[in-house]
Formats: sequence, structure tokens, C-alpha cells
Amino acid sequence: MKIVDLKVNHIKKPLGFSLDKLHFSYKVLEAKGKNQIAAQIEVALDDEFNDLIFDTGRNEIININSYECTLNVNFRTRYYWRVTIWSEEEEVSTSEVSWFETGKLNEEWAAYWITSDFSQNIHPVLAKELSLDKEVKNARVYICGLGLYEAYINKEKVGNEYLTPGNTDYNNWIQYQTYDITKSIAKGRNKIEVILGDGWYKGNFGFNGGMDNIYGDSYALIAEIHIEYLDGTKEVILTDENWISYESNIRSSGIYSGEVFDLTFDPKETFRVKKLDLRKDLLCERLGMPVIVKEEISPKEIIRTPAGETVIDMGQNMVGWLSFKNILPKGSTVTFQHGEILQNGNFYRENLRLAKAEFTFTSDGIEKWIRPHFTFFGFRYVKVTGWTQEIDIKDFVGEVVYSDLDATGMFKTSNEKVNQLFSNALWGQKGNFLDIPTDCPQRDERMGWTGDAQVFSATAAYNMDVYPFFVKYTHDLWLEQKGFDGAVPMTIPLIPNPSMPSDNVTSSGWGDAATIIPWNMYLFSGDKSILENQFDSMHGWVDYITKRAGEGHLWDRDFHFGDWLALDGENPHAPNGGTDPHFVASAYYYYSTNIVAKTARVIGNEELEEYYTNLAKKIKREIQKEYISENGRLTIDKQAAYVLTLYMDLCKEEHKKRVAKDLVARIKKDDNHIKTGFIGTPYICKVLSEYGYNDLAYTLLLNEEFPSWLYAVNLGATTIWERWNSVITDGTMNPQGMNSLNHYAYGSIAEWMYGYMLGIRPDEKCPGFKNAIISPKPNWKIKHAEGKVNTAAGEYEIKWEICTDGKLDFNIVIPFNGTATVTLPNASIKDFDIDGAKQYYEDVVFELSAGKYNFTYTPTVEYVKVFDGSTNFKTLLDTPATKKIMFKILPQLVRIKPYILPMYSSKSLDELKEIKDLKITAEALEEIKQQFKLL
Repeated sequence: MKIVDLKVNHIKKPLGFSLDKLHFSYKVLEAKGKNQIAAQIEVALDDEFNDLIFDTGRNEIININSYECTLNVNFRTRYYWRVTIWSEEEEVSTSEVSWFETGKLNEEWAAYWITSDFSQNIHPVLAKELSLDKEVKNARVYICGLGLYEAYINKEKVGNEYLTPGNTDYNNWIQYQTYDITKSIAKGRNKIEVILGDGWYKGNFGFNGGMDNIYGDSYALIAEIHIEYLDGTKEVILTDENWISYESNIRSSGIYSGEVFDLTFDPKETFRVKKLDLRKDLLCERLGMPVIVKEEISPKEIIRTPAGETVIDMGQNMVGWLSFKNILPKGSTVTFQHGEILQNGNFYRENLRLAKAEFTFTSDGIEKWIRPHFTFFGFRYVKVTGWTQEIDIKDFVGEVVYSDLDATGMFKTSNEKVNQLFSNALWGQKGNFLDIPTDCPQRDERMGWTGDAQVFSATAAYNMDVYPFFVKYTHDLWLEQKGFDGAVPMTIPLIPNPSMPSDNVTSSGWGDAATIIPWNMYLFSGDKSILENQFDSMHGWVDYITKRAGEGHLWDRDFHFGDWLALDGENPHAPNGGTDPHFVASAYYYYSTNIVAKTARVIGNEELEEYYTNLAKKIKREIQKEYISENGRLTIDKQAAYVLTLYMDLCKEEHKKRVAKDLVARIKKDDNHIKTGFIGTPYICKVLSEYGYNDLAYTLLLNEEFPSWLYAVNLGATTIWERWNSVITDGTMNPQGMNSLNHYAYGSIAEWMYGYMLGIRPDEKCPGFKNAIISPKPNWKIKHAEGKVNTAAGEYEIKWEICTDGKLDFNIVIPFNGTATVTLPNASIKDFDIDGAKQYYEDVVFELSAGKYNFTYTPTVEYVKVFDGSTNFKTLLDTPATKKIMFKILPQLVRIKPYILPMYSSKSLDELKEIKDLKITAEALEEIKQQFKLL
């Protein structure tokens, strides 16, 4: 029995993080037993546990997902901890020793904010030489630089993270970082240098080309170096007026513009520094996870374009930068321009709008690896200008940069296009989870849009352990929200938008990030601390809407984005879609109110649970009166309206079947294609699978014509697009000014892949996957699927296959101390000899404990598809078993032209015979049907 993944507040070995409350978690592998019957957590001041300060003893109630420890910690102290567990098989195992270390906490800062004594438009280096006459035992630096900083000791970079101190509203709080520099600093002469850049703090950032100095107009540094010597003495080195400054080799930088880096510049002149009157009380221990180089990718090829350009193709739309080996002569200048797509084979970047996205480097002639410092790019293609040597692809590496989050999910099917779609969604998360959940990483935006974050938050939690990431984001959200009477700004941090009316602060669907994100993190982690921390924010948002709605209990006023970028509006160029935005607003009002009521129950606030439960009932009643007839007919005949009604439980129970049937009818009117935008898309396949239309959910997934997910895959997408048609059929960019090729919202289909295709979902009654809902929903259009989710309780694994003999085969792995409510589709209870198994209509449901299980059975319906006249024509063409027959019979389909077929590919065979352009004879149609019956 092996104990792994020891975390404090969901972080492995946190150094200098905010640790107001301590939550310990761990996982267990290779156990003979199935369950933990007791555990013991010990905390000590030494790694041998001689100085023990906390001990639960053998305890039967310790939660493997999150155990809250009531321990008063001291500032700047390292604590060691370990856990021992007992299983029902009399196994006993003790983990390896882990640790956590506090920052300055409430200790007053003795250091000063300082800045360079020259122009604040020039990137400075602030430096100090140290002469140490003793051997160093331990050393830490507590540091923050504005806008961005990188620290070096004896020319070696401190830490492995970038773009510190991160993206926050610096008016509300400023994170400082803590680094262990014991191995960096030594007896003798040492030099610490800190380079400062513009970043989000004082650089150009925001809407319509951006603004300068959003938070401040001066570079600033504060740092304390605490040294403990081997002889037991201590020393503290502070930022003060005894430091010096000089100009940096970084001649300019910006999030949008990129960076100019000149190694031939020799800063001969040094300057004094001066103190700055900045608030130290805004400095806080960090919440944000480090932004690091998470992976590296090699370029795919070097392209010579028709326009004569040299372009490096990374093969993947990525975020970070291109690192390269400098082999250029001294004085040579090379420029790297970044873009997402080629047009007519040539480099293209017009969709970046006013973002230059360039890195310009001037060589000093010394061979070394070069990268930017204070910017990042979203790109697949890099145009290289000025490279004077023979270009070698081996001299370039794509460094992929995002927050240091553990990967938790894996997904794979028999359909390579679906696999690519899943990869696109995952890469969208990698590219946009850079300290905050950005909307896009490439153009002049890159902001923390709340709507994108909330619709994707559950998908994100399947893919990665995002709990600490969203702890930081929702903390910032609450700080911003306080200034708007509970309204949640559209972007977190809030960035001024001169193009938006001043009273358009928030929108439904976007502001609901305040409730939906914390609730999803609780469901996936089982740790209710995020609900406790965010409860004022959560009910503050609902209270704000209540004031706007008034006694009518409908949010039928104010600006709303609606079903953003849906395709069903009267004006095809309008981005708001056709679903009444006030219906969307009222639906989310109910949904968030219901979440707040459930949250109040979880945290033990019975009074507010009752209040918000009653409020939710009133909202639901008014929605039904306004938008749903007495017979269950919706007044809004749009896909998103039906989807929200079912997903958010807005209609009466007796009307749900009718609403689901009407949704299907609406989709058929829309040619069996998706028409939803940011609001409807995350839920549409989930609703279809839940209400008995799983086949249609797979149809939407597997459609390849516009609009569909695979339309983008067929056009070479390696990330998720902002629009369904960000690229039009001929491969040219949609001319709309708002057009990103890395915009993850539609990647929320991956949540359905995990939760319904694989079938693994969190159980609201047992959050954190202590009990999992495992209810896979196979379909004949996919032959097999498999995946894993390394949940807070351990790794669940599912694999299913539709066998050639028509049987279904399922393999399920449930982790130690986990259980699962398993539903096998279209099964008969007589096929299983399992205690407690129950027959529910066409499915068999039973409860399983930890272990590996295999189920093979003949389903009560055929999963090897029987094709007939109602079968989608495109499905026939795309199904290997029927493709040969189709091509054999195609000559019998009179006057079918290659350019006509795609227009009718979603039609059934029976529908095709009604189309005059095709003129399918009755004999040909009957021959097709007979051939398919032979399968």
C-alpha cells in the first residue's frame, strides 16, 4: 500500500502560499484492501518528527479528500507532515515526509518599495552586491516586482516561474513570491539583480488597443533576503536606498507588443534608486500557481512561403514562446512574428488586431539559448526575419507556458477526429490557463472573461487539478465584486472598456461565474472551503440580481450577452443569437439561486438555505408563467432555450418529456446541426443524453459540415475556435474583427465526453468522487472509448467496446476508498450475478466498491447499427461497414454530383428521394435498403 499525492490546500509542498486554513489530502495505490478505516496525520518542525506539534492519532473520520487541520502556524517556518493509514485488510502504511512553508504572514515588511532613478519608460535592473563571510545554512527571498520581474543571483535565474507576480487587480492585493535560495547564495561575493518589465501593471493592456498605466506608472521592487548561517546567526538584506540601478538589455516589452531584447547594449552608467510610497499592506502570500514551462515541443517544419517568407510551423497552436540557440554574429538582429494560421500559404496575423506579437533580438555573438522575458504569444507559425545563418530546425524549441496544474484526465476513442477534438479542447485549456482563465492568448485581449471561465470550469476540472487555480480567480472576483454592489464584472481582473457604456458592468451567464465555479470545484474536490470562502460572493451576486429583478422575480432588464455567438439570430452577423437574453438571464438567476441554497446547506447555514430555496421557487414559478405554456410548450423555439429549460430544471416534471421532444424537433429543423453559442453549447449534448436522445448527441458530435466541432478539425484546427466558422470552408479567415483560433468555450464538449461517453461524473451527494456516478452511454457510431480521471479520491478508469458480435464490453477501475454507482445501458439483470443489482427500465444499476471489474453482455437493443431508409446519408458514407456498399450503389443514384452531395449529407435515404436534384429511383432506394439488411 503506497500513499501518494500529498498536498496541502491542493498544492504539493507549498512554499510561501496563503495558508489561512490547512487542508491535507492524499491518495492510495497498490492496496490489498478496498477502504481506509483509519488514518493519522502528524505535523512536526523537523523531518524526523522529534518536535511534533500536531497529531490526530489513529482517527476514523479523516477524509482522504480533504482533512482540515486547526493549527496556528508561525511566519517564515517550514513544517513537515506525513500520513499513516489503515485498511480493512489490516494493512498499515506511512507516507514519505512532505512539507509546507509559510511566508511572512502578518510580519511587518522591513524592506521598502524602491525604483530606478531614471525614466520610468526604460526597463531597469535593480541590483545589490552582497559579501558574506560565513557559510550559509538556509536562505529565502520574499520578493515582488511591478509590473513583472525576474530575479537573478550570480547570473542564475531565481526559481523556475515566469510572469511574476501574476495577473491580479493590483489596487486590491499584490502577491509576493517566496523562493528557497539556499543553493544560489554562498560565502563570498554575490550579486542579486532584478529585472523589471511592464506587464499588466503599467504596460499597454485592455480594449481597443489597450491603455497604459492601468494600475501604476512606476516600476517597483520590494524584497527581503533572510539568511541563516551555519553558526546559528542570522542576517536580513532589504531593498532600500543602498541598491543601485541601471538600464536593462530589455529595451521594451509588452503583453501585446512583445519584446525587444538587445544583448549588444552595454549599460555602463549606474544610478541610485529611490523609495516609492506604495502600500505594503496590499502585499499578500500568493494564491496563484506558478506559471512555468510545462512542456516543450519541437517545430514540425520550416516553410518557405510563396511570398518568400521563412516560417517555422510548430505543428500545434500553443502559448509561450519560441526559444532558440543564438548562433548569430554580434550585431545581427532577428525578428520573430507570431500567427495562428497561414493564408494562401503565406504568414498571416491580421486577426491579432493591434497586438504586434513580435520578439526582436540583437545578438552579442555568444552562443546561448534565448527567450523573451515579459511577454507571451499565442501561435502556431513564426515568421523569421533577419536570420543570417543557415536555419536549422534543431536550434528552435517551443516552450509551452501555463499555470503549474497537475494533469488529471485522459480520453481516447476509435475515432481519430474525435480524439483530435479532445486534444484541441485540452490545448485550449493549456493556452488560456495562464495565471487567470483568459479568453484568448494571442490578440489584443487576453483577459479573464467570466463567462468563458464558468462554462468551461467543469471540463477544466476533468482535465487538470484546477482547484487552487480557481481559488485565486474567485478570490479576485470577490474583491472586484465588492465595488459594484454584488455585480460581477465581465472580466476578472476588471479592465476598463471605453467602448462599453459605463452601466454595462455585468451580464447573466458571465456573472454566474461567482456561483458556478466554486460549486464545480466543490463537486470535483469534496473540499467545501472554497464554498466557505466564496459564500459572500455567491449570495452577493444573487442578491444583486434580486434587486434588479424586483418583485417580478424575472431579470427582464439590463444588458446581457445572451447565447453569445449562436447562429440562430435574425441577423446572422449579430453576435447575441436568437434566444431571448432576458430568458437566459432569468434562467441563470434561478440556477445560481439554487446553487446558493445548496451551498448554504453544505456550510451549515440553515436560515439562508431556507431563504434562497424559497426564492428559487418563486423565480422558477415566474419563469414558467412567462415562458412556458400550461401544456409545457416553450414560447422560445430556439435550441438554447430548450437546453437551459431542461438542464437548469425550469419546467414542471410532467413537461420535461415534451420539452425534450421539442428540442429534438428544433434540432431537426436545424438540419440536425448545432446552432447554440457560448451558453447553450456546453449543455446541449448532456441534455440529449440525459433525456433519451443519445444518438442525436453523437450526431451533433460527429457532424463534419459547418456548424460542428469536427468542421474545425477537418480544416486543421489544433485548438478550439472562438466562432463555429472562424475559418470558412475554403480555408480563409472569417473577416469578422473578433476572431480567435484559441478560444476554449466550445471545448466544453469534452465534459460530455468524460461524463457521458465515458460516463464518469461526480456525485453531488458524495462530492470529491468519494462515490462516482459511472453511467457510460455508448453509441454505434463510436466502436470503443477509454479514459481515466485522477480524481480527488483516486483514479477512475473506464473502457468500453462494441464488439463485432454485438456485445458490449466494459472495463471499470475504482480506486481505493472509492465507490461507484454503475449503470450499464440496455442490460438485463439476469445477465449479472451481483448483490444489490437493480433493474431500471432498460438499464441495470448496482453499487461497486474499489477494484477492477469487467462486464460483457448482449444488450437488449442492437448496438451494431441496422441501416434503413431513416439513416443519415452521411453516416452511411462515413461508416466503414457500409462505405463499400455505398460506392457500389452510387452509380444507381442518377445525376448525383460531387458538389451536390454535401448539401444533402444530413438527409436520410427516404428524404433523398424527395429531392428533385437527385432523382433517386425507387428501385435504387430499395436496393440500398436490401444491401444494408445483409449487414
